[in-house]
Amino acid sequence: MKILVVGGGGREHAVIKALKKNKNVEKIYATPGNGGISADAECVAIGAKDIPQIVEFALQNKIDYAVVTPDDPLVLGAVDALTEKGIPCFGPSKAAAIIEGSKAFSKQLMKKYGIPTATYEIFDSQQKAIEYLKTQNFPIVIKADGLALGKGVIIATTYDEAVEAVKSMMSDKVFGASGDSVVIEEFLTGPEVSVLAFTDGKTVVPMVSSMDHKRAKDGDQGLNTGGMGTVAPNPYYTESVASVCMEKIFLPTVNAMKAEGRTFKGCLYFGLMITPNGPKVIEYNCRFGDPETQVVLPLLESDLLTVMQAVTNEKLAEVEVKFSKKSACCVIMASDGYPSAYGKGYEIDIPSGILPSVFIAGATKKDGKLVTSGGRVLGVTAIEDDLSSAIASAYEKVEKISFANAFYRKDIGKRALDALKESK
Repeated sequence: MKILVVGGGGREHAVIKALKKNKNVEKIYATPGNGGISADAECVAIGAKDIPQIVEFALQNKIDYAVVTPDDPLVLGAVDALTEKGIPCFGPSKAAAIIEGSKAFSKQLMKKYGIPTATYEIFDSQQKAIEYLKTQNFPIVIKADGLALGKGVIIATTYDEAVEAVKSMMSDKVFGASGDSVVIEEFLTGPEVSVLAFTDGKTVVPMVSSMDHKRAKDGDQGLNTGGMGTVAPNPYYTESVASVCMEKIFLPTVNAMKAEGRTFKGCLYFGLMITPNGPKVIEYNCRFGDPETQVVLPLLESDLLTVMQAVTNEKLAEVEVKFSKKSACCVIMASDGYPSAYGKGYEIDIPSGILPSVFIAGATKKDGKLVTSGGRVLGVTAIEDDLSSAIASAYEKVEKISFANAFYRKDIGKRALDALKESK
């Protein structure tokens, strides 16, 4: 089988490494891929949003199956375009991807179908948004309606901060057209949990839960990032919480999308908060989370391609989806300055013995050598019998990798370990 994976980050590298385990896979292409992915797939210089070129490439190279992972091409309709040409795909249609493409849509969906979430209002007028803020309690959450590379959310602790956030999105267009409308919602409290789930529009199979670390610096300080590390499973996601989520969130969401004529097939990401009033949805993503994928997929014991094809063919209920009972930790190594300005072009040294545990995100090949090209450069994952060992093992590997101006958080998993101690 020839497979095409659309995208070029650490998440895509994790997906490609998992797909390679299937003996029927003879070739994997990545568009555009990156310098690290090139060790596991043939990278083709086509941007992830260049749908006409992706379709043309897939047809010319007789691709048997395509996996579209990033949000932009999904929201733009990449799966629809490929499917139309007879190429089976993993990923939601354009109509279904709106669950991430528009926060206003997803909030209205939850309200209509009684799915627990924060109370909210939607505004396309800056003046009305600011007037509304005068009546609210703080902190409060301001979200750009559209896609913003995972960064379109600001938690404002005061009225002035909230006004500044609204102006930056709606007037200054810091997130472009994504800020034409904003969602203002109540600030929820409680531990956060990420749950990725396979769904074929009928059956929902949650993957192992995980805990992301969004802030750039130790102690959850600094700017919000795309994610500085993850651990799995998340200790706050107990069996009883999982049961409530399936009954009140997961199945109702999939059924709601079907009822709206937007059947969702692919990986549906649930960003949850376990509030004092039970689990609530903070956000949906229409794809694998990054870096959550880098701890979740290494724990998958079933064959990923088989599961993906079952999703495409709406036969998910007929395949076993099994995960290891072990624990995983992923530490992201970034370029100093990320998520603001950072240098590029630094040579990366990774000992060959730990390469299987490394997922490359921001690197390119220069004169045959791997050099940094992005803010988040790579993720280092370790799997062990317990979380404490997995964290220790991940950091051991991190210390063996080097590139100029590298930085990483030293406390990935600390919150999870504290939670485990508290529960004993």
